[in-house]
Amino acid sequence: MSLDISTRNVAGSSVLVCSGRMVLGEESAKLRHVVKEAMGEGSHIVLDLGGVTNIDSTGLGVLVGLHASARKAGRGIKLANLNPRLRDVLGITRLLTIFEVFDSAEDAAGTFNPLAGQVTPGEY
Repeated sequence: MSLDISTRNVAGSSVLVCSGRMVLGEESAKLRHVVKEAMGEGSHIVLDLGGVTNIDSTGLGVLVGLHASARKAGRGIKLANLNPRLRDVLGITRLLTIFEVFDSAEDAAGTFNPLAGQVTPGEY
């Protein structure tokens, strides 16, 4: 199963919903391309990884590289909706100390924009 990525906007952030495998080859290259494109548009990134069925060392390396690229560009990448297996892999590799992880993409996106959903003067 290849990596499928759909994109939606939540609270001004790009939420990339990933399903399939994050492994060496086209899958990792696709993830890198889609994330860098979204960052180029000025977005913070939330990776919803609930549908990821398999990740290898290349996939983990891509996550780390994207995190570094985002920080360098003044952006952020947060992870959401991790299944138990993926959470274990990220824990064993100590990547949970690098990434902020949230139960839902909406929660993660909200941390980039704490005013999202609030009424501002003149909007009522």
